[in-house]
Amino acid sequence: MFATPAYAQAAGDMSGAAAFSQFVPLVLIFVIMYFLLIRPQQKKLKEHKAMVDALRRGDSVVTAGGIIGKVVHVREDGEVEIEIAPGVKVRVIKSTIAQVLSKTEPAAANSN
Repeated sequence: MFATPAYAQAAGDMSGAAAFSQFVPLVLIFVIMYFLLIRPQQKKLKEHKAMVDALRRGDSVVTAGGIIGKVVHVREDGEVEIEIAPGVKVRVIKSTIAQVLSKTEPAAANSN
């Protein structure tokens, strides 16, 4: 009527190889998720940080809110002053810059 104790003990016994084979799909899923999601996101974040750090006066930019303007002043405290119309300047946080439309050429060094 009930299983004998010998059968119950035999069913619960797992070898090391069987336990390892149960974790292989989980490890495989994590590796796939890393290469498809985590790594590209980190790369994109690194490129955005480099773009924001390279901002300088005269660059045309688009903010995350969709405002297009020209950089007037880059501040050290993480802010950028953008001119969106003649005489209209707004301060935005550097990280909200979504795209740089046109870069200005660096000023030529004087050979004096």
